[in-house]
Amino acid sequence: MPRKEDTGPKAYFPGPRSENESWVRSEFQAIVDDWFDWRRGTRPGDPAAIGAEERLTPGFLVERERTAQALAELMALLRRETPTYSPRYAGHMVSELSLPALFGHFTALLHNPNNTSREVSKVGTVIEAEAIAMLAEMIGFDPAAARGHFTSGGTIANFEGVWRARYRLDHWLALALWIAEKTGETLDLFAAAHMGWARFSELVSTHNPPAAELRRASAVAGNPADIFRRIGAASGQEYSGPVVLVPGNKHFSWQKAANVFGLGEEAFWSVGLDAEGRLDVPDLERRLVEAAAAGRPVLAVVSVAGTTETGEVDPVDTVCDLLERLQAERGWRIWHHVDAAYGGFLCTIPGGPYESVLSTRVREALRAVGRADSVTIDPHKLGYTPYACGAFLARDADRYAVSVFDAPYLERPHLARDLWSATLEGSRPASGAAAMWLTGRTIGFRPDRFGAILAGTVRARQTFQEAVRTALPEIRFLEPADSNIACFSLAADGEALSSANRHTASLYDAVREAGEFELSMTTLRRPGQSAQIAAHAARHGLEDDDDRLVLMRGVFMNPYWSSASVSERLVPEFVNALRRGIEAVGT
Repeated sequence: MPRKEDTGPKAYFPGPRSENESWVRSEFQAIVDDWFDWRRGTRPGDPAAIGAEERLTPGFLVERERTAQALAELMALLRRETPTYSPRYAGHMVSELSLPALFGHFTALLHNPNNTSREVSKVGTVIEAEAIAMLAEMIGFDPAAARGHFTSGGTIANFEGVWRARYRLDHWLALALWIAEKTGETLDLFAAAHMGWARFSELVSTHNPPAAELRRASAVAGNPADIFRRIGAASGQEYSGPVVLVPGNKHFSWQKAANVFGLGEEAFWSVGLDAEGRLDVPDLERRLVEAAAAGRPVLAVVSVAGTTETGEVDPVDTVCDLLERLQAERGWRIWHHVDAAYGGFLCTIPGGPYESVLSTRVREALRAVGRADSVTIDPHKLGYTPYACGAFLARDADRYAVSVFDAPYLERPHLARDLWSATLEGSRPASGAAAMWLTGRTIGFRPDRFGAILAGTVRARQTFQEAVRTALPEIRFLEPADSNIACFSLAADGEALSSANRHTASLYDAVREAGEFELSMTTLRRPGQSAQIAAHAARHGLEDDDDRLVLMRGVFMNPYWSSASVSERLVPEFVNALRRGIEAVGT
């Protein structure tokens, strides 16, 4: 276990009491000094645009004062902002910023490169490529082969995965449709939609289809309604479009994707969860077989490494095993996207000195993330990076390929010099890439470095749970916990679940009103999370009489919990705050 006295993490964060203030001030001053020197040193012979005398005129001074007053007002307003840097804050997936990320973000912010093009971002685009390689290696991709880019967050990164999965499925199906119509052979819809690039290239070589005709056979490039009709005629069964298989613990971004990509919410098929709240692999296989029988190609299978509600890590390794078996047995090449927006950085823990903080099952799941086709990561969560910073990673160039609007349909671009045509967002800042680049160059994404920090947060959650279990037996934890998130309810022995839900909501209100610590609240609901709700009720001897489970939620991602002074002082205070809340509820 990481020792509470470890000093490494303390050198990489500002400190909840501004302990590293003098150092941070000096680095910020150095950044600003360098920025001004850069501006002065560029084209020194050019004329000044703002003269010294002009800067002393009454009008100029008035404008400066107006700006200073507005800035002072803004700073005063922001002093009332939620202090998410404090270890007392355990409400949502936001915490302290690391100093390397903050310095990198601020430096790039001043230079303001736009990573849409190397013409306006000669350095920013290089930094992005190097940072993506660091993250790729961290999750288990070959950094030399992997591709990716930074996004505004996990939602857009998930969209990027859907876009690329749709790109390849559409190419495979368009070719198969064109061949079926040309030869008169019956279209094997499901097999065609999952044929793979090797088979695609072989068929292109054999049949030599004109790119323009393939484009007219594409549901993306052509008229979807007409293409669906043609596919139905060629296959002998009505075609209703592809589906995406997403576990019941899915993030809200997947409903957004259904809307944005015009798939319809019906196309997002839910995969059942097991009694511990993770994707149920037997149900995934059942749904895949069901999709094949219905003639609904599978655009992608999604698994989650670190759910937003309770922090569970799906059995990514077992999902990979299933999809690889189906490819070997049936020839189905099905895209697997891992939504690791929250848990991606936990991949730094396995294989290191602190891996025992995670269960064997979670370690194996995290080790398998690199077997997926694409992955979403949010550095602005467990990467301790300023908002907004997400990342999309693909295992290789083939998987990164996506539509290029001014290229022939047959062309499969791997990595253009400028990424604007290969990213959903056009203009993209380099600040997130710089934050991750400097984090990788300083802390490093190794098990004994970044992994040590995150292992400390998992241990903080464990320490909290141990203390609460000892002092407050009426607190009932959701088990097992996979990461650094602790969820719990308030219930007496034999209490009805409906009553416990009311008491838990009241406890949350009492703790929030007291204001000593900040937690959040989440609700598991039937039917999607039925097994998990039933397991929680049975484990704690509750009468299962409700269709929901109300939980308080503590996200122990703050790095300061690893400090002995913080843990020894605040854990008992946290327990006492809960005790006073329970007394106020009067169960």
